[in-house]
Amino acid sequence: DLSLLRFISAELTRGYFLEHNEAKYTERRERVYTCMRIPKELEKLMFFGIFLCLDAFLYIFTLLPLRVFLAMFRFITLPCYGLRDRRLLQPAQVCDMLKGVILVICYFMMHYVDYSMMYHLIRGQSVIKLYIIYNMLEVADRLFSSFGQDILDALYWTATEPKERKRAHIGVIPHFLMAVMYVFLHAILIMVQATTLNVAFNSHNKSLLTIMMSNNFVEIKGSVFKKFEKNNLFQMSNSDIKERFTNYVLLLIVCLRNMEQFSWNPDHLWVLFPDVCMVVASEIAVDTVKHAFITKFNDITADVGIHEYRASLAFDLVSSRQKNAYTDYSDSVSRRMGFIPLPLAVLLIRVITSSIKVQGVLAYICVTLFYCGLISFKVLNSIVLLGKSCQYVKEAKMEEKLFNPILTATPGKPAGKQQSMFKSTQGKSTDENGSPSVTSQPVHQKENAPSLLVTSNSDQFLTTPDGEEKDISQDSSELKHRSAKKDLLEIDRFTICGNRID
Repeated sequence: DLSLLRFISAELTRGYFLEHNEAKYTERRERVYTCMRIPKELEKLMFFGIFLCLDAFLYIFTLLPLRVFLAMFRFITLPCYGLRDRRLLQPAQVCDMLKGVILVICYFMMHYVDYSMMYHLIRGQSVIKLYIIYNMLEVADRLFSSFGQDILDALYWTATEPKERKRAHIGVIPHFLMAVMYVFLHAILIMVQATTLNVAFNSHNKSLLTIMMSNNFVEIKGSVFKKFEKNNLFQMSNSDIKERFTNYVLLLIVCLRNMEQFSWNPDHLWVLFPDVCMVVASEIAVDTVKHAFITKFNDITADVGIHEYRASLAFDLVSSRQKNAYTDYSDSVSRRMGFIPLPLAVLLIRVITSSIKVQGVLAYICVTLFYCGLISFKVLNSIVLLGKSCQYVKEAKMEEKLFNPILTATPGKPAGKQQSMFKSTQGKSTDENGSPSVTSQPVHQKENAPSLLVTSNSDQFLTTPDGEEKDISQDSSELKHRSAKKDLLEIDRFTICGNRID
């Protein structure tokens, strides 16, 4: 009975019901809704992260000089009060002094770098060569950022390490020279990036600027079609926040240099404005497309993933305000996002002092008022960020991790014994009403008390992995097995291309 006519009739009249596979089609619809929600949720994360970077960046210009002045005042007036303890300065004051000295030394070293000669040297190169150079500079910047904070942390710990311990370092002065050399070289690297971007802005046909913007879209090809876990996406989000904030500062430097060349004519600013908007719009478009398709291909929901990322960044800010804080907030941002504000601050100060001439009493009064306004903006920004961070931490139900820091397990001792020891001393980190202080100074342990290493959850990535671990005896040399799944708070290292190299 089969015939061509009946086959064609069946093809024209056959039906099907989508509800027979309701789960599949519902999932596809949710993926569409997720892609539609990504731009809004991603920009919320980027907005919060950029203001975190701005807070750490403004700290270098506003509160750090005041903290250095207070540390110097304490050091000078110390004989008047006597030595109540063995420390001449507190560890935080020592770190502030080191940051201030590094900043001043690198600033004077930058005077020997001629910006005008570098600009004309780069301008004389071909377009393709400049495109390759700019890509090499981006890779070098990531390498410098990944290793730079380790150099600075090594200096801070070497300078503040308890003296009764056995010396296991090369000394404070070699670490200090390494830190100065790093900040100076990284500042020169960022200056070459800014100069290349300035050449692209001033080119007649804008071909170089177009090629540099197209490089962002090449990033989509290198990341979208790869397998991403939620933690890897979090690392890439931190890298994107750092990259976007750095580009904003580079655009500011380019505008300052161009306005100086045109005698601060406001009409020239409107000439630069379309190019600036084009660069910013390309960054936003690339980040949106990249995150939308990564969440689609890896089944990561926008509501859960991005909200957890924002809560993890907020956790760093809130934990840095606790009584048992282990680091400064600006250093915490550096470890989390790979954003190191010292080289960028050195370059910005160098550009501002060479572009703006301060002459006369009225000019100095304006500078003083601007500095006071900058301090006010920094304090207001910190207060708003702290309030928002507390809100995000409560919404994510992370108060237990905040108020109960985890002890790092030492080799040969299980973590359970240390946790029992911590319970007996946990009351020291709370006030009389039982709530931990947010603005108090860190509590110093007595010398005769057992030394307990209290760390934040963000350090557990390097010390105490989650999951089941084998017991290690004192004589055994086997390594601990790491679990494949890590908590977001354990990721505090800037990594290249969003993937951690174990």
